[in-house]
Order: sequence, then C-alpha cells, then structure tokens
Amino acid sequence: MTHLSERGHLLTEQNNPNSQTLDQLTPLQLVDLFNQEDQNLLHAIAGARAGLAEAISRTAQALRQGGRLFYVGAGTSGRLGVLDAAECPPTFCTPPSLVQAIIAGGESALVRSSEAMEDRAEDGAQAMAEHQITPLDVVVGITAGGTTPFVHGAIAAARERQATTVFLACVPPEQVAIEVDIDIRLLVGPEILAGSTRLKAGTATKLALNILSTGTMVQLGKVYGNRMVDVSVTNSKLLDRAVRILCELTSLDRTEALDLLEKSDRSVKVALMVHWSGQEASACQQALKEHKGNLRLALGNV
Repeated sequence: MTHLSERGHLLTEQNNPNSQTLDQLTPLQLVDLFNQEDQNLLHAIAGARAGLAEAISRTAQALRQGGRLFYVGAGTSGRLGVLDAAECPPTFCTPPSLVQAIIAGGESALVRSSEAMEDRAEDGAQAMAEHQITPLDVVVGITAGGTTPFVHGAIAAARERQATTVFLACVPPEQVAIEVDIDIRLLVGPEILAGSTRLKAGTATKLALNILSTGTMVQLGKVYGNRMVDVSVTNSKLLDRAVRILCELTSLDRTEALDLLEKSDRSVKVALMVHWSGQEASACQQALKEHKGNLRLALGNV
C-alpha cells in the first residue's frame, strides 16, 4: 500500500493544468470548466465496463445463493456507499440486510467529518468480523485515491474469509496495487480543485455504484422490462408509481389498478401476475416464490 509520503504522485492528487487560474474565473467560466472536465466521467465508466459487468454477474450469483453485498469506505467514498445501499430497499423491496454499507467512523461520519478514522486498517478488518462476512458475500472497497487503510484492512480480512472482493478506485493499478477478485479503476484525471475527490472521482464512483446495484437487481429479476416492479409501496409517491406501472403495462384505469394493487398486498409483481394469469393472488405469490421473485420466469410457467 502507498505510504503517506508517497501519495503526491497519485492521479487523484495531481494538479489539473486546465484549472491553474481557478481563483480568477468568473462564475460562468467556472461552470463551463466543470462541464468540460466532467466529460471525462463517461470515458472513465466506459473504460471500466468489463470490470463492472463482472461485478454485476458475480454479485447477482452471490445474492442468489444467500449472500450479501457490502460497501466499505471512508469519507466521501463511504457516504456514497451508504447512499447506494440505503436506496435499495425502497427501489427494489430488498431487506436492509441484503445490501449494507460500512463507513469508517460509523453513523456519525455521515454528517460530520471523521477522516482520521480511515487510517485504521484494523478497524476495517474488525468490521468484517462484526458483520460475519462469509464466502457467500461480496465486499466492495471504495477509495478514490486507492490508499485508504480502513478499506485495505477490510479487503484483506474479507479475502481471508473467502468473500468475493471488489476494489473501486480512481487511480491506476501501477500507482496502488491490491489483491482482489475484481479490480475496477475509474480514471477521471486530476480534480479541478487539486485533491478534492468529492468532485469527479466522487461522481464517477456514484455512477459506478448506480450501475453495480441496479444491474445486480435486474439480474435478480427485480425489474420487468424497464419498470420498477419490486417497488416498495411505503408512501404516496411510491403508491402513485406502482399504480402508474400497472396502468402502463395493462389496460386498467387508475381506479381498477389501485383496486388490483390493494387486493395483491400492494405488490406490483403479484398484481401483474393476477391480471395476466387469471390466478388468485395466493397462487401468484407462490409461483413468484418458486421462481425467486422473477416475474418473467413465473409467468412462463403458468
């Protein structure tokens, strides 16, 4: 792992030649410069496409077998992991235990800077023990600069426990090497504000996590077409979304769709299957259970 005195050479710490006069720019020039630099994000994601695809495949396989997905990070990287994990239950109706995030410093680090906590590799290893990581689990270490000891400690401990390990960083492998199953590098280049990895590096990381979690859930059958059919109906907005999905995929009007949804225990999947198969909700629930929630597979066997 790169030591403190060696970090100046990291891609995420270098000066950006395009922003040398940053403090002299007008607000409009600032916006234009950010827009120009952010063009690199899509190239970075494209460059990591193979690794992201493998991570989706391996994660979906692990979750099918009863495993869990863990994000591990510190500072901005840790907060992005928490954000992505927190969005999975309402979006895909997953139990909170399926996708979890571990951030150096714990929950208080979400709203208050706790960057000093990232220097303790032993804390990362301890987190793996506390969460009882197993060979069925997937652990994604997130660190923009690639050197965070907390993440390295967690990855090393996860490997000892034979979990699938993924490393997500914004520096090339030759600058920070690590032994993992899937090594994903998002090379967005130096930041406009030198070293401020909450900018391009943070945005690229968010894009990558969007792809990983959503892609995994698609593979698990939590999407039908491009509809969020496993949406958790917990408020008026999500109820409206569920009703709209039913209306769009069937010939029902809103009143009929709402009635069907209520009779289907507010499950869009069950409601669709009841409508298309003509079976009772209980039979549809059983068919979905037998096909691990995959609506398309369940429909093909009725």
